[in-house]
Amino acid sequence: MKFNKKNISNVIFVIILILFFIPNTRGMMQIFLTRIFSFSPGVVEVEERAKVVSYDWKLHGVNTESINFDTAKGKVILINYWATWCPPCIAEMPSLQNLYNDYKDKVVFLFVTTDDDPEINKFMKNKSYYYPIYRSLSEHPKPFVSKTIPATYLINKKGDIIIDKVGAADWDSSKVRQTIDALLEE
Repeated sequence: MKFNKKNISNVIFVIILILFFIPNTRGMMQIFLTRIFSFSPGVVEVEERAKVVSYDWKLHGVNTESINFDTAKGKVILINYWATWCPPCIAEMPSLQNLYNDYKDKVVFLFVTTDDDPEINKFMKNKSYYYPIYRSLSEHPKPFVSKTIPATYLINKKGDIIIDKVGAADWDSSKVRQTIDALLEE
């Protein structure tokens, strides 16, 4: 059998399909493909922006101090709902860690999960992540009631939701960084 471009692409396609059906490689393939197809999130049009209704939200710090969300009022905030078992969440985590590395002293980062401590600690150690993780102790304020993860919200100092993204995204893009820089200067 002579290998030409068409045959090689067919073989690669079949290998990828097979990897999706093998339980041990399915998650890795989902993460890999999600990273390839994750783009920078878009900014919500001004007239369509939701506003944070209440800042009354108690959060238990898993690897940091517990807080009440009202301490973030008047600041730029990034909230990310995620889980250790969620391939799209895992796919976007390197970009969120990079963003956290550069903006941790300027932006309030809230990584919210329902996972148990042993799972979280193992995940964080294996991936070498160190962003602050929280578990909700009270009802989530509106409009942060997404049943789909990952879900990420970027909020300006006035409480307007500038970015509302459900699904994986590239958070370490120049577009997101420019948006955050502009919000910090407001």
